[in-house]
Amino acid sequence: MGQPPAVTVLNIVIPCYNEEAVLPETARRLAALLDSLIEAGTIAPTSGVYFIDDGSRDRTWSLIAGLHTARPDRFHGLKLSRNRGHQNALLAGLRNTPGDALISIDADLQDDLAAIPAMLARFAEGCDIVYGVRAARDTDTPFKRRTAHLYYALLRRLGVEVVPDHADFRLMSRRALNALARYGEVNLFIRAIVPLLGFRTAQVTYRRAPRFAGTTKYTLARMIGLAVDGITSFSMRPLRLITAIGLITAGLSFLVGLWAIWLALFTTRAIPGWTSIVAPLAFVGGLQLLSMGVIGEYIGKIYLEVKRRPLFEIEEIL
Repeated sequence: MGQPPAVTVLNIVIPCYNEEAVLPETARRLAALLDSLIEAGTIAPTSGVYFIDDGSRDRTWSLIAGLHTARPDRFHGLKLSRNRGHQNALLAGLRNTPGDALISIDADLQDDLAAIPAMLARFAEGCDIVYGVRAARDTDTPFKRRTAHLYYALLRRLGVEVVPDHADFRLMSRRALNALARYGEVNLFIRAIVPLLGFRTAQVTYRRAPRFAGTTKYTLARMIGLAVDGITSFSMRPLRLITAIGLITAGLSFLVGLWAIWLALFTTRAIPGWTSIVAPLAFVGGLQLLSMGVIGEYIGKIYLEVKRRPLFEIEEIL
């Protein structure tokens, strides 16, 4: 594959939800980075930053508007009509931001901006997708670190292709973005969709810093929801596992039935006991409820997909 053209326009896409505490510092650091890259001739002077306001309830949008007024050549904004969640806000930015290459990054300054020049270097070598991958998870709590490793291992076992220790800090070429635009599903898990695109990829490692200011918007409930989406949107193996468990349970039930018949025909101990009745019923009942829950999750996703509702509505663009 030939070399891509030099990056003429690089735009940075940043989903924002109630980020007034960190936004001024984020803008200052990004402006300094872009100015240095423009001065070095690495990117075009028309490169900039696109803040995607995901229905914030604080002063996030007014700060974005102020940044745009002060430097309309550098800062731009896109305001969603209501809060749609991080993945939808990110997709809104990727679909509505121009440029030869886009870099998505969170607003909290935990992802290292110093990794961006290395991403651009790999893009210049011909890579359409460059993943920012954490070198370590030492800023996480022990609980989050262990559960993250278990989750990545579970995804691999279920056949879901993801890049471990990578979130949504990545560079994508215009060709990769055009391919991403053809994926129209409602249940979004972008970090698993991107590897499906193919193309030439690379990884840049960096050390993740603590959040500069404010609080994380990814609560435990949201992380669990994203984890469930990552499994049920990309793998049929939970349904196949239910089938396997059903077959095993049916086989065990058949053996228990044969044992009961044998007791009745060849022994005098065929008095049904409480345990022998309640324990199998409880086991089978619990298994049925679990299976119905997993099947219901898939049916719910089908329900959302067939309605084809828009993922977001744009209220204002700066």
